[in-house]
Amino acid sequence: MNSMKWVIAAVVGTLVLAPLPVLAQKAGQDGYQVGQRLGQTGKAGAGRFREISWDDLIPADWNPEKFFLDLNLNDLQDNDPRAAEVMQKIREEWDRAPLVQRFNGERIRIPGFIVPLETDGKTIREFLLVPYFGACVHVPPPPANQLIHVMPDKPVSAKLDMLPVWVNGVLNVARFESDLGNAGYQLRAITVEEYKEPLPR
Repeated sequence: MNSMKWVIAAVVGTLVLAPLPVLAQKAGQDGYQVGQRLGQTGKAGAGRFREISWDDLIPADWNPEKFFLDLNLNDLQDNDPRAAEVMQKIREEWDRAPLVQRFNGERIRIPGFIVPLETDGKTIREFLLVPYFGACVHVPPPPANQLIHVMPDKPVSAKLDMLPVWVNGVLNVARFESDLGNAGYQLRAITVEEYKEPLPR
């Protein structure tokens, strides 16, 4: 698969909100693969934070797959201008992805991976929380409704860079743009703790 097909396949794979079999390479500590998601516990967090899943952040009536029904990757080559057009359309669709307004002001708990936005090498003062390993780094960013801009009350250790965590805090529906991706939600993180659940199978 040429590089443009690989990138488009990765983006389409994230679109359907499932692990990306096309990206089966190992890419990190603890054996996580690009596209791999974390499991849920189904338990309330400390301080009565309501545990939610990433799927909860997607409006039930949003069907982004319809955008790709006629997409045939075999017809695209790296030097084909249609490939660049497809990527641009995908990015525009993702950046304006609809949000779930009812979560505004909710105290939530959600697992994800840290992608630092502001760090001094020892601590992380601001980051994107992403639903699967490699998002925004190894593959293009997911839709805005699958990116959370996190502002922790206290800086977190830079050792958590790209590692899985539980984040507990107050979620707000507010768009945020960055060079790494455009988030549809912002979260004031009261606690950020290392993810302790076993890897999903």
